[in-house]
Amino acid sequence: MSEGYAIELYFDPALENQVLKAWNVFARRQISTKLITTESRPHLTLLSTSFLDSSKLEPILKAFASKQEPLPLSFSSIGSFSGDNNALFLSPTPSLSLLQLQAQLIDAVRKEGFEIGEEYLQDLWVPFCPVAVDVPRARMAEAFSVLRDLKMPVSGYAMDVGVVEFSPVREVFSFALGNNLE
Repeated sequence: MSEGYAIELYFDPALENQVLKAWNVFARRQISTKLITTESRPHLTLLSTSFLDSSKLEPILKAFASKQEPLPLSFSSIGSFSGDNNALFLSPTPSLSLLQLQAQLIDAVRKEGFEIGEEYLQDLWVPFCPVAVDVPRARMAEAFSVLRDLKMPVSGYAMDVGVVEFSPVREVFSFALGNNLE
């Protein structure tokens, strides 16, 4: 049974590999393996919901992606969400182009009747790239130390947008940004 769905923004191979290096360090140190074991992929979540009709969403997302261009990203800081899952993340510099892309996606999806959680609405969305999830509380300082060893900023491009079902993560479909090919 699916826990939910997400629309995710994926990175160019070099940026993706930088994030995967962090995931692998956390796994080797036995701090966090969940992103690897759930078969996730480095990403920014643009929207997450408990239910969506992927057959209705696919043409919307395809049209949306075709009107976008690859987007420069620069992860310039590290952070944490407190709560049950003790997540650590890389935070992108919130460029106007990134914020506009997410806002345009939300508008396109809402126009088709999809419900959007409040945390994804304009002025409330916090863009982040998860690097460790379910970190034991006693190891949070060590986990932050691992991230501080990354050479920041970590930069690259967002290249694709896709829909995943979780957990484990299964890609439903994805489209290259700016790809006008049928």
